[in-house]
Amino acid sequence: MKRLFQFFLVFAACFLTALDIPAASTNDFFPFCIDWHDAKKRSFAEQATMLKELGYAGVGHIWLDKVAERIQTLDAAGLRLFQITMVVNVAPGKPPYDPAGFKEVLGLVKGRQVQFDLLLNDMKPSDPSVDPRAVEILRAMSDQARDSGAQLLLYPHLGSWVERIEDAIRVADKVDRPNVGVMFNLCHWLRVDKARAYQPLLKQAMPRLWAVSINGADEFSDQPGWARYIQPLDQGNFDVAGFLRTLYDLGYRGPIGLQCYGIGGDAQEHLARSMTAWRKLSKAASETGP
Repeated sequence: MKRLFQFFLVFAACFLTALDIPAASTNDFFPFCIDWHDAKKRSFAEQATMLKELGYAGVGHIWLDKVAERIQTLDAAGLRLFQITMVVNVAPGKPPYDPAGFKEVLGLVKGRQVQFDLLLNDMKPSDPSVDPRAVEILRAMSDQARDSGAQLLLYPHLGSWVERIEDAIRVADKVDRPNVGVMFNLCHWLRVDKARAYQPLLKQAMPRLWAVSINGADEFSDQPGWARYIQPLDQGNFDVAGFLRTLYDLGYRGPIGLQCYGIGGDAQEHLARSMTAWRKLSKAASETGP
């Protein structure tokens, strides 16, 4: 009976392939910013156990401290460290980052294909006059990261110098290094770009688009803060399935992060809901339309 069942599974897979019926998304899915607002204040080990039980592939880590502990707890759970967020200051006359600290963390993540999300700060948003200094800094970081196998992603963030995905693409193209790319962040794009035309931006970014973040959100909000633009994935009226479908149609197969900043309460509760929503949304996005 067991062999008959295995034969059926193989036959079904071959049949569906022959019909070219798309499967649900195979993009790695992981949450980040889960530490600060969890009412349970879970340790890294407790977070890893929770994420494993909920079906996430790993997690994103914020800042360069406690990376060794994060890696140890993820390894024990069979999970992956996908990203580390760090700040890079591009203002003249200031140290842009801590080279020694960055070097230490690069040693910890060597061979793990970790992405560093770079928040480029301390200058007026989108000011192209800063490009030459930023390119110099990023090329130095690229050289430093090369042997680790890590990628450096320019992370568009409200109020940062790289505030828009267009900024990230422009600067990454000027840096022109194989380990420097960009990340598209849904919540920040919703805040700074009212056109809501993401398809041409994603298409433009594709050659260097190595990570994307999503979350539940309202399509428009005039309220301050992030309550409407960062929600669990099963909330909000923004068409996340349509956004994912566009990504898949463009050929994006990279990791997808779940933005959790500011979501309060028990993290396990909202992460469980978001995982259920992810499975439905990614399946719907992968299906052929009428």
